[in-house]
Amino acid sequence: MIETPLVHVVDDDSEIRRSLELLLQSVAIEVSSYASADEFLGRYPASVDRPGCVLLDVRMPGMSGMALLERLCAEHPALPVIIITGHGDIDMAVRAMKLGAADFITKPLSSQALLDRVQQVLREAAEPSAPDSGSPVAIARWQTLTPREQEVFDLIVTGAANKAIGLELGISIRTVESHRASIMEKMRARTLVDLVHLSVGLKKVHK
Repeated sequence: MIETPLVHVVDDDSEIRRSLELLLQSVAIEVSSYASADEFLGRYPASVDRPGCVLLDVRMPGMSGMALLERLCAEHPALPVIIITGHGDIDMAVRAMKLGAADFITKPLSSQALLDRVQQVLREAAEPSAPDSGSPVAIARWQTLTPREQEVFDLIVTGAANKAIGLELGISIRTVESHRASIMEKMRARTLVDLVHLSVGLKKVHK
């Protein structure tokens, strides 16, 4: 018999934990919550064999969310982790994705968007793994970029600043800013974190 999935909510804010519990339970998703990374690590072994995922805050007392993410990706790579933070930036998003986060979501949260993403992650975790050729949407948008915009895109999603990009490519900061604006429009990205999400979908197929 296949066990039902269990979503682990790790956040030091009791109000956020409770709101996430109620949201997930409203669609019949079983939830277990923890006030710290240490509490999660102490209790997780009891459910290690159950399918599920982790909703993880970044900034917490004691072990940080990023440190827990790194440990989970090393010790439990089959357990998807969704980072949730009110303090996200491009460098943090890049680091989280490189460590192996399934997603990186910034507060304030859209309840329906979060539910959709959690359910998608749970479905993907339950399915046999298959080769991923990249997101068709991300690839289609990336192909609308000019060769120079593609170069700028690759540097943006590493967290490089405009000045560093200009020095790397031998162009002015103003030109970099122009390319960046065009990239955001063509990729239909509202934030730099959105670009990181799209870059993950590309799976480096353009390399």
